[in-house]
Amino acid sequence: MIFGKSLAIFVLLGFLLGFSQSLRFDLQSGHTKCIAEDMKANAMTVGKYHVVNPNEGTPLPDTHKVTVRVTSAFGNNYHHADHVESGQFAFTAAEQGDYMACFWAAEHQPPVTVTIDFDWKTGVAAKDWGEVAKKGSI
Repeated sequence: MIFGKSLAIFVLLGFLLGFSQSLRFDLQSGHTKCIAEDMKANAMTVGKYHVVNPNEGTPLPDTHKVTVRVTSAFGNNYHHADHVESGQFAFTAAEQGDYMACFWAAEHQPPVTVTIDFDWKTGVAAKDWGEVAKKGSI
């Protein structure tokens, strides 16, 4: 009986927590990759990204820096960064629809492959519950 209640609470929490997307992907120089997220109006979202250094312990090569842009379905710009190795964004969606995070790597000869770690959270998953707990709110 206790197991059944615990399982039901766990499943319910999973539905209530919103969406969290964390992924690693490869991007070829001269190309763009976009990730879309369907968001409701007034939903909070946070994202962070960084380029994985192919030679750990050395500075990231200039060839591995990317341009990042986050836009709404209506073309409103929420984040833009040129030639960076990492960054983050946070905003409240003004309108409902698909929001796009697009990553672009400049053309290089010979071509290079850039690996990117990207974490995007929306809704309740975007809230920093550790900070809330520290303040005694939960």
